[in-house]
Amino acid sequence: MKIHLPNSAFLGNIDPFLREFDPSNPDSLEITANDQWISVHPMVLSMVAALGLTVKSENIRCQKFEARSRHYFIRMGLFKLLGIASDIVINEHEPAGRFIPLTQIRAGSELTSFISEMIPLLHLQPEQAKTLGYIVSELARNVLEHAEAKNGALLCAQYYPKSNVLRIGIADTGVGIRSTIARSHRAETDLAAIGLALTPGITGTTSREGGTEQNAGAGLFFIKSIASVNRDFFAVYSGQGLYKLLKKTAARKSIRLNADPFEDRHSGGFDLPRWPGTAVGIDITLDQTEEFSRLLDAIRATYSSAVKERRAARRKKPRFS
Repeated sequence: MKIHLPNSAFLGNIDPFLREFDPSNPDSLEITANDQWISVHPMVLSMVAALGLTVKSENIRCQKFEARSRHYFIRMGLFKLLGIASDIVINEHEPAGRFIPLTQIRAGSELTSFISEMIPLLHLQPEQAKTLGYIVSELARNVLEHAEAKNGALLCAQYYPKSNVLRIGIADTGVGIRSTIARSHRAETDLAAIGLALTPGITGTTSREGGTEQNAGAGLFFIKSIASVNRDFFAVYSGQGLYKLLKKTAARKSIRLNADPFEDRHSGGFDLPRWPGTAVGIDITLDQTEEFSRLLDAIRATYSSAVKERRAARRKKPRFS
């Protein structure tokens, strides 16, 4: 496999980066980078880390980073996670409130720790921060429960104070969205499967509309909704499919959420290099607008109801001594 880190790869311009990915020869990984400057979204970091964990460290060839921004990859833990030797020396500062380095999530306890570290990055009221934390935990939980990813999920996040934006990336090398969705729904392409995964009430655990008490099929929909209301980018890449929510041209006075993701302003494709799993990128503007606050309130009410239903379902299960 070959993956190149360009001078810039954020959600708005991530398409060229994805199309340059070479998935051939899955037993080895070659990482190259722009030698002048490298500035990438956490989704990109998570993808590189997820790929690297699928091969033996001795089969990873990494070009020596010459760019001035190379220290960023050390601080975010990429080289350490993949066992890549580096002579780059940095002064490490406390990351709280600024970023979360690459974190491998393979169990619920690791996910709980990640969410706890994410809360200070949100700079929101406690209930709003809790709501966003719950949504992100749902995305990672889906990897643990359904993706069949040997190495779990790879997550990282960074807060940009000047723009008041939090960027989050999550990637895995599991079976991919189409495989999980196809257990209960028909999807002709990876892009069609992504569309179903973004539709509220659709989940691969059941063909019943509305999902189940344990899985309502709404995590991705809520994340997309937050990005839509805030006029932010959001992307899902799985198999050969890419769905990217584009920024709206103008803010609406009222909140309008489309259940069908293809009715939103978006771009993407169904013929990209095949990604062995799923990668998700999220930009969240944390400005306290009325629309943002109202949406978080609505999501919190929905999740509170779902949690109560899950607890009730657990209590109903027979116990044997």
